[in-house]
Amino acid sequence: MLSPWAAQAEVKISLSVAGGDDTLEQAVIGALSTRSQLLDGDEDPQALVAAAQADYGRVVAAMYGEGFYGPVVSIRLDGREAAEISPFAVPAQVSRIAVSVEPGPAFRFGHAEVAPVPRGTELPEDFRQGEPAKLPLIESAGNAGIEAWRDAGHAKASLAGQSITARHPGGTLDVSLRLNPARKLRFGRLVIKGNEDVRGERIRDIASLPEGETFSPDEIDSASTRLQRTGAFRVVSLTEAKTANPDGTLDVIATLKEDKRRRFGFGAEVTTLEGGTLSTFWLHRNLFGGAERLRISGEVTNLGLSDDNGVDYRLSALFGRPGTFDPDTDFYISASLEHEDEPLYLADTFEVESGFHRIVNDEFEYKIGAGLLYSHTDDDLGERDFALLTFPGSATLDRRDNKLDAKQGYYIGVEATPFAGLNGTGSGARLYADGRAYRSFGEGDRITLAGRVQVGSVVGPELTDTLPDYLFTSGGGGTVRGHSYQSLGVTLDDGTELGGLSFLGASIEVRGQVSDKIQLVGFYDWGMIGSESTPGDSGNSHSGAGFGIRYQTGIGPIRVDVATPVSGPEDDGNDVAFYIGIGQAF
Repeated sequence: MLSPWAAQAEVKISLSVAGGDDTLEQAVIGALSTRSQLLDGDEDPQALVAAAQADYGRVVAAMYGEGFYGPVVSIRLDGREAAEISPFAVPAQVSRIAVSVEPGPAFRFGHAEVAPVPRGTELPEDFRQGEPAKLPLIESAGNAGIEAWRDAGHAKASLAGQSITARHPGGTLDVSLRLNPARKLRFGRLVIKGNEDVRGERIRDIASLPEGETFSPDEIDSASTRLQRTGAFRVVSLTEAKTANPDGTLDVIATLKEDKRRRFGFGAEVTTLEGGTLSTFWLHRNLFGGAERLRISGEVTNLGLSDDNGVDYRLSALFGRPGTFDPDTDFYISASLEHEDEPLYLADTFEVESGFHRIVNDEFEYKIGAGLLYSHTDDDLGERDFALLTFPGSATLDRRDNKLDAKQGYYIGVEATPFAGLNGTGSGARLYADGRAYRSFGEGDRITLAGRVQVGSVVGPELTDTLPDYLFTSGGGGTVRGHSYQSLGVTLDDGTELGGLSFLGASIEVRGQVSDKIQLVGFYDWGMIGSESTPGDSGNSHSGAGFGIRYQTGIGPIRVDVATPVSGPEDDGNDVAFYIGIGQAF
């Protein structure tokens, strides 16, 4: 068989595997360094001879990996066996390489044992009598046994010996791996290296290795994650000391490299119906020497829109202190000053908030706080002042396989903000939930179905007594594409236009991968705004549909969507809307 991957080269290469097994052919192709050289354009005879002579061992190892322990490998360069070519008699030119492999019989496990192992240890399912005796399974079984001992506190567990016997008459492979658990250890000191500006005691507080408690690899991983997410370090490496201390403790060495303390950035986004957005931020990663973060942000939105929807401005500051009260809880203080020129109201708002952000695990986190909000608003009801004492809380459960381009999994986010009115302002609560689900199928999961449901409600005050920013609207990139930004609200009998006390929205997308870089998307969005607190009970609805294209990059897909209204009240006569951004729409 002439290999197509070298068809354009001056040196031709062919491969023959007895039995014609595609899996074995791919294993051999992946092992050949001669192939890699030809793909790189290197046809130097000296290099090809050296690569071919090394490929004997590589091909044999590949056959072992597939469970064949008696292979016969031949690699001929212009008819001469590569193994017989002296390095002092290399031919001046190589024009053809012929690789042939006789795998021999496939071996299956006879006796397969790893011992001793802790009770409940799960070895690879296929590491048992009668299954194909693939070498990676043996390695996985040994590693599984060692990791089980380490999880039980035996940090220095190791492979003490092995017996692997291939019985060619019966085509079986007997494997016996003997493990040495070593003694059970406890955590010793956290030895810190490389820190310059972040204090050592704060590093220990944040990492929170349980000194004196039973050793656990998971605790080391958790400590590393806590240090990394502070953002203060560019490099975080936690390694175990080579030897245990005489008292049965094991030190852990934290090798750190601090990141630059200050950072500056900016961003931009544009859609035809929501205008342009410019944003910038300044960040300090280590304000007081304890990995405290201070982020000051500025944002200008709705650039380029009509007078009906003016430019919005926002200036905010966020201070965060990691490892407060416990290693997974951050303390924060935030303040913001905002001017909103929205279709249904004008508002100048100042808000300050303080609270705690807890990361329970990689999937679940929540935030609780208390704040004070003052807003001066101007809408169809006239100029009004609102003063609220707020108690915001939120939680997210994120089980998506990729946050920017999910193919499997789901996401649930909930927000609840009880508020107490001051100086005659009404009291109540604003509730919101966002659920998303993803399912992919087909060859290589090239087709993805994505769905989203949003539900919101304000309970307590009357519609006309509610802070306009707490009311719900629909239309635009975050709700219903194709309709103007915040174009759907509630119209009272006297013609007054406001947001609604409830919101119900749904979106569905079908995403198809047409190449490694290009994805085509079709979507349909629907939204409903109600004048009562119960979502879907009453109100007006609208919908939009369209298609889009995604271009995959290293930081996520670049998104371009084109949408048009399908149903709903007339807004501003736009027939087509364009949306550009990074990441999927949801």
